[in-house]
Amino acid sequence: MTSPIWHPFTQHGLGEPIPLVSHAEGAALYTADGRRIIDAISSWWVTTHGHGHPRIMAAIAEQAGRLDQIIFAGWTHEPAETLARALVAMMPPPLAHVFFSDSGSTSVEVALKMALGFWTQTTGPRHRILVMEHSYHGDTIGAMSVGARGVFNQAYAPLLFDVGTIPFPAPGHEQATLDALEQQCRATPAAFIVEPLVLGAGGMLIYSPALLAEMRAICRRHDVLFVADEVMTAWGRTGTLLACEQAGIVPDILCLSKGLTGGALPLAVTLATPTIFDAHVSTDRARMFFHSSSYTANPIACAAANANLAIWRDEPVLDRIADLGRRQQERLDRISAHPAVRDARRLGTIAAFEIAGGGEIAGEGEIEWVGDTYLSAIAPRLMAFCRDRAVLLRPLGNTVYVMPPYCIDDADLHTIYHAIEEFLG
Repeated sequence: MTSPIWHPFTQHGLGEPIPLVSHAEGAALYTADGRRIIDAISSWWVTTHGHGHPRIMAAIAEQAGRLDQIIFAGWTHEPAETLARALVAMMPPPLAHVFFSDSGSTSVEVALKMALGFWTQTTGPRHRILVMEHSYHGDTIGAMSVGARGVFNQAYAPLLFDVGTIPFPAPGHEQATLDALEQQCRATPAAFIVEPLVLGAGGMLIYSPALLAEMRAICRRHDVLFVADEVMTAWGRTGTLLACEQAGIVPDILCLSKGLTGGALPLAVTLATPTIFDAHVSTDRARMFFHSSSYTANPIACAAANANLAIWRDEPVLDRIADLGRRQQERLDRISAHPAVRDARRLGTIAAFEIAGGGEIAGEGEIEWVGDTYLSAIAPRLMAFCRDRAVLLRPLGNTVYVMPPYCIDDADLHTIYHAIEEFLG
């Protein structure tokens, strides 16, 4: 029987198989037909400690028996209060205020509205947002507007607002990026939003902490708000709790999601400094921050996040991340010798490279993207090849990346890279 489900980022006209997953544990998914599939991409970058982590699952079960959902406008509950205080304690000051939402995209929408609201409530409206070339911040309208224009959003172009774009700091061209940001900041935009150190969906493009620090300094000099979208990069993916740590910077607004609950349930937060928060505080109800969703700060999701933060406090998570990074590098060094592999790179637990000759287009029209094209025919071929070898891999065009849960063992990591090497061969 044909499923009525319309899957995300899936071209149903191709008739590709869609496996039915029955359960998951650790670094593996298990399908209804009895196969064990290695999760090489942390189920779209969300699963950190591993699927079904006992502490997180126990917290979810316990909270489900107490309080499932409550309106969060003017009401509160213990899991959210505990989580907000724990986040403020864990994050660098002066990020002292926590606004809850339910996905990475909505955390970015919240950040943009906070930035625009700040200027409206203080010195006067500013409307322009600065972004980095090849960036991706989500699939809602505001998040698409501050992301790269192309295959992801070309059908929705009439809905998107204009932004100022600075070039990605490709090796040898870093100064051009800084000069462009400096010039754009002179026109007093509202904010600059950036993915710190790694542009995820843009092709796992990596730039240096020193450059991130200089971009922050430029924004500070020109009184431009700095928004860090750490939806993907936080919770250890780049080797530290936050990618911003490596640059020694603190943003005015910080977006977190994905690994916030260890990948167990959807939840997001946008953290802001007192300066941003205080601009919206007034006896005038018309000056409140107008944003919410029905499931803001869902108690069960907050309980999962509290368990995740407890794991970070109690267990050697950063040691596991460092160990996985070393093991990733060993395999990346080996695979980088292949003549079809170019620009092999790693940051934290993220390993990536391009497959040369990935310019074939699977469809009408050539849509420019990082590397060759996002619609490179290599992606579905490699995805299917790995699926047949019990590995879940999802390339970004001709960019191949491996981002597994931190608990993955050597045998599973070997299987992932062996499948890639076999494909290259």
